[in-house]
Amino acid sequence: MSKPIAITSPDHFTQLLQSSQIVVAKCTYRLLRALVEGAIPLPRVWAAWCGPCHQVAPVFDQLSQALSRPNLVTFVNIDTEAQKEVAEAYAISSLPTFIIFRNGKTVEKVQGANPLKLQAIVKKLTDQVDSLEGSGGASGSGGGGASWRGAELPRGYTDITDQVELGRCELLNVDTETGGVRALFDTSKPSTLSGGKETAKDWVESDTDEQLLLFIPFQSMLKLHTLQITSLPPTDDDDEDAPMRPRTIKLFTNKAHNLGFDEAEDMSATQLIELTEKDWNTEGTANISLRYVKFQNITSLVLFVVDGDGESEKVRLDRLRLIGETGEKRVGKIEKIGDDDHSGHGH
Repeated sequence: MSKPIAITSPDHFTQLLQSSQIVVAKCTYRLLRALVEGAIPLPRVWAAWCGPCHQVAPVFDQLSQALSRPNLVTFVNIDTEAQKEVAEAYAISSLPTFIIFRNGKTVEKVQGANPLKLQAIVKKLTDQVDSLEGSGGASGSGGGGASWRGAELPRGYTDITDQVELGRCELLNVDTETGGVRALFDTSKPSTLSGGKETAKDWVESDTDEQLLLFIPFQSMLKLHTLQITSLPPTDDDDEDAPMRPRTIKLFTNKAHNLGFDEAEDMSATQLIELTEKDWNTEGTANISLRYVKFQNITSLVLFVVDGDGESEKVRLDRLRLIGETGEKRVGKIEKIGDDDHSGHGH
């Protein structure tokens, strides 16, 4: 429990968004640049000109004292005059503005010193805090915690996997006895890493051969920086039928629907990825840096697993995580062709 933290730089704010599951930001002016028409700008002076900002400040401080938790809930003050880059990034147009972040994503934005709205935010925040503390802050689906990831986040970027439209994803050549699309984007730790007990087939395996085609539409326009792929095949070298990790992957952007296998093989990819053994960390995750200039303003992604890293006829994927930045909400819907999951290959 502590007072609000004063943000000193964009990097400082990004660091707090990554280290705390919930961040409550109060955006106000503390400085006023006095301007005289036709004259040289006067030096900055402290000014108590934003009445609502000062009225709500004691309430915000009290909330911080009552609800802040180390690495769980953090309250921050953002001086929008001193931190113009932060103010522009979050489109702060009126004062005061309150923004609540969860796992680095904006979940609520309230403009003005409205006590009723502030009370509603406090109630919602309190419920979230109780949920997080009740689960020990652990990650997992439905636990209120952060999404499990098999690798660290790149500096300055966040996990934006929650922007995937799960209901309209399409996965081709999947073994129906294993998990489907939802398993890939499950927020929990893979069961294979949970003490070696695979209580459910919460992963995906290919069916007739090692190839997989996954169409991933997004809720908003994204800027993708990194793709994290977790693959945890069995380690029994004597099992020739054991699935493999992917080796060659082709990525395609902004497709209106999934591709066919022949089409994906012949088409030039937005990025071609060749994975080797050294790319996989101890959590079975490959942290793949994308050619950022080619992954701006993305509304969908097609992931094509071309082949695996061995002689088996199956490839296994446990989790996918998308890392980057969110943009504007997408207008309209991408038409989906076919069913959610398909066991046939389609060659």
